[in-house]
Amino acid sequence: MKLARVGPPGAERPVVIDDDAAYDVSHLIVDYDRRFWNADGMDRIRFALGRHDLGPAEVDLATVRTGPPVPVPQKLICIGLNYEDHVRESGVDTPAEPVVFLKAPNSVVGPNDDVMIPPGSKKTDYEVELAIVVAATCRYLPDEAAAQCAIAGYAISNDVSEREYQLERGGQWVKGKSAETFNPLGPYVMTADEVPDPQSLDLELKVNGEVRQRSNTSRMIFSPAHIVWYLSQFMVLEPGDVINTGTPFGVGLGMDPPRYLAPGDVIEASISDLGTQRQTCKQATP
Repeated sequence: MKLARVGPPGAERPVVIDDDAAYDVSHLIVDYDRRFWNADGMDRIRFALGRHDLGPAEVDLATVRTGPPVPVPQKLICIGLNYEDHVRESGVDTPAEPVVFLKAPNSVVGPNDDVMIPPGSKKTDYEVELAIVVAATCRYLPDEAAAQCAIAGYAISNDVSEREYQLERGGQWVKGKSAETFNPLGPYVMTADEVPDPQSLDLELKVNGEVRQRSNTSRMIFSPAHIVWYLSQFMVLEPGDVINTGTPFGVGLGMDPPRYLAPGDVIEASISDLGTQRQTCKQATP
């Protein structure tokens, strides 16, 4: 099942995409928020879907803005250096445990919203990633099987990063990751039952039509289930939290010379079965 949200920023409404048609389900649920995952939101939608009773409000996705498929999460957690080829291009050692950092949750925007380059930035970069949406409260999970059951679904994430802020301004990655619009998400969450193997998905990212990143999630060092299990040992994960699972080879930072984003650049990111997102880079003003 594909779960999406449409409408202007801050006023999105939930829709379900079924057989390429989208249906407004705001008469069944309020939003794809913590209450949705904690209660019986999925059961209500599945029941209506099984009865072919999603309601008459079909939505033309071509005529409305697609927002992020989940509201601003309580936590936006990121895993760094999770593809061996990206580790090599970064010139660092392969991590023995997941590299974890946080990103400002309000950096999340819709999949086709503009990416705003901060004033004075010269090193804004792109990172296509598989995102996990958490379905249940997780603390001290016993194993990866329990972690897999706590995953609501998957989406495309672009972990936009300002490399000077990330690496040259005190070494705290969160500063290079958290600017406004620095986490386009979507276009939808594909529920976990529709993704039998999240480690067999192709990823691709283009800038102005040029392929910069092309890989497969089979090349991850740490699997989605391992990541959720691991994180639950250190923090309580909540329904609706989003986890970015790392990016493969091909980021602008790793090129010789580096190739960063500029106003007017167009980014297109796609993952098998999870759709495509497209952003235009704009210059932010104070």
